[in-house]
Order: sequence, then C-alpha cells, then structure tokens
Amino acid sequence: MDTFIEPIGRLINEFTKLPGVGKKTAQRYAYKIIDMSREEAASFAQSILDCKRKVRYCSVCGNFSEEETCEICQKREPTVVCVVKEPKDVVAMEKLREFKGVYHVLHGVISPMDGIGPNDIRIKELLARIDDRVTEVIIATNPDVEGDATALYIAKLLKPLGVKVTRLAHGIPIGGEIEYTDEVTLSRAFLERKQI
Repeated sequence: MDTFIEPIGRLINEFTKLPGVGKKTAQRYAYKIIDMSREEAASFAQSILDCKRKVRYCSVCGNFSEEETCEICQKREPTVVCVVKEPKDVVAMEKLREFKGVYHVLHGVISPMDGIGPNDIRIKELLARIDDRVTEVIIATNPDVEGDATALYIAKLLKPLGVKVTRLAHGIPIGGEIEYTDEVTLSRAFLERKQI
C-alpha cells in the first residue's frame, strides 16, 4: 500500500474527485504540483478560485457566464433555440461556427434509473422562453437512451405551441457524446437535422 505524507495524500485525494482521474493519474498531478515553483502553484490555485468566484450560469440559457446574461444571449436573436445537456456541449456546437441562434442548457437529461425526472432539469425554463419570435427548437442531446427520451419528451411539450422541433441527425454514433464528437461529424449531424 502506498503511504504518502499528509499534504501529498490530501492533494492526491482531491485530484481523484475529478472525473476520469484515477489514483495513478492523481499521483502524477500531485507530483507535478510539487515540482512547480511557488508562483506557478499560486497561479494554478488562483485560477481555480477565480473560476469558482466569477463563473455563474446565465439567467436566460443556463450556459456559463461571467455576467448575469451570457454573451450569446446578449448578442443573438432568439429565433432558433438549440437545446443541449450541459454547458460543455455549447462549446462543441460553437466550434462549428454554423449555428447563429441561442442555446438552452438543460443541466442534465431525463433518467429514471438515476432518479432524474423532467422537473429536475431546466424544461420549465425552456417552455417559458418559447414566444412568437421562436421559429425552431433544435434538440441536440446525446443520441443515447436518456438523450432520446428527453428529446421526445420536450418535442411532445413543444408541438402544441406551434414551433418547429428538430433533432440533430444521427451522424453522431449511438452512445457517443457531443463533447467528444469530431467537428466534421458534428457539422454533418447539425446540417442534416430533422423534424421530430
């Protein structure tokens, strides 16, 4: 069994709390921090604290923002709304430079197995945003069971409102995640979206 002095063990333990970071990777990260100069380590720590202090969720779409309302919501016309699971999916979509509308971040998907229902994600907030300016809602959740269930649920709620509802074409592999999809595949899926 590995034995570390308390500060190193605590740092390793903190790194293992990050997604995808096992004990060995956490150890490498901890050793890297120890090898940093005091200034580098202070800058690293300060960037974490700055993120926690400055980053909030946009009051309109739920994306990351430094202001009450994010830059996308401030500058773009809300005629087309792209619904995504997480803020990281907004980053993936923005890399395409093809979408000129606004976003709505659900902060999750419907997943009964995990105890997450429609009231646990930002569906009510999406419905509140639909007015006569909105011509289309693009549902860009992951093409997996939970993403599909969420898309169908939202489509069912939106259709009576008279808004066109589309879903990204399945150029994205089933079980894949938008965040990790290459730009060509994501672009094709975006351009070939279809009404649901």
